[in-house]
Amino acid sequence: LKFNSELIEFDGEQDRVHLLILKLLKLYGSKLVFRLNGTTSIIIRKRKYPAVRTKLWGKALWSPSYFASSCGGAPISIIRQYIDRQKTPD
Repeated sequence: LKFNSELIEFDGEQDRVHLLILKLLKLYGSKLVFRLNGTTSIIIRKRKYPAVRTKLWGKALWSPSYFASSCGGAPISIIRQYIDRQKTPD
């Protein structure tokens, strides 16, 4: 499954991540999130970050819930600025 999407901006907080993805089709949103969760979980677990073990949802790295929204006519620069201003964990 090809998503024909591009990651424009990425940042996060202690308990969430923010992604700005260009051309994410509504139909494939859940499939993209599912694939991102699975892939990043494998990568993060292989690196064995000690702090990760205290943040697990049971045995899962990610919560099964997510929020996705379209940006309408908002300029990409404004959305990037919002994501950039989130509190990035150390």
